[in-house]
Amino acid sequence: MPMRRHTYLLSSLVISMKIDSLYRYPVKGLSPEALPSADVETARGFAFDRLYAITDGSFVFDEANPVPMPKTHFLMLARFERLALLKTKFDPDTHHLEVVTSDSLYIFPLRGAEGRKALAVFLTQFLAEPLRGEAKVVQAEGHQFTDISVHSPALMRSISLINLATLRDLSDHVTRHLNPRRFRANVYFDDAAPWSELDWVGKTLESGNVLLRVVRRTSRCPATSVDPERGVRDLNVPRSILDYRGHGDCGVYAEILSPGRLQPGAKISLLDDRQEMPEVFVLSEAEHHLLDLE
Repeated sequence: MPMRRHTYLLSSLVISMKIDSLYRYPVKGLSPEALPSADVETARGFAFDRLYAITDGSFVFDEANPVPMPKTHFLMLARFERLALLKTKFDPDTHHLEVVTSDSLYIFPLRGAEGRKALAVFLTQFLAEPLRGEAKVVQAEGHQFTDISVHSPALMRSISLINLATLRDLSDHVTRHLNPRRFRANVYFDDAAPWSELDWVGKTLESGNVLLRVVRRTSRCPATSVDPERGVRDLNVPRSILDYRGHGDCGVYAEILSPGRLQPGAKISLLDDRQEMPEVFVLSEAEHHLLDLE
């Protein structure tokens, strides 16, 4: 009796996709930190990602009862491009934040009120622009200051992904190289078709033991118009995307469905593109011989 085998076909772009790099942003609006790997938990974002933020003084943040606020109430690149000139490094054990300028190194201990006050004063002086009130460094247990936190707690804890092929295609369109760090993603991946990720909403990604569900396209804001190396606003990226594609989206958000470790170089697959093919009958050598006799 011939054996029945079910075969599955995955498109080549799904099979060959891989994670290029991983980043977290311990302080909203400040520089990213590259990660050698990221251990993730179900329904949680990257550890220490957008853990702290600096308000612009326009509201009072209640750390005992945190309420998500739009990004416009914080110091961030969409309004203050000079923030890109600061290179920062966060110590997850001590919560000390190193801030490097063109000529100085500062260390701010963020667990205490004194260190937070010092960072807020430093940034206010560095920006040298009027704020809507007194800047304050804020943090709350279990809260992440992600841009989409205003939509739901689940989205607050999602992670952002960028397709590098999309960025190369967009770079070709605007005839200049776009540094991927303009887009401030957690996961940069490669080897997918340009812009294909925008069709993945509702679908599932797998990398090792980690399962991710794509939940939302990323609408780009003016922060992407800032060159992360020079700290200047040199190209209207949202407008460029709109003119080219007819919408303002680039990248996606995904929620974590199962825990595990993400690593650069690891394969990442789109499970929902798997298609069952017709049954295949595998014949033994004896059965092949009988067919030959007929």
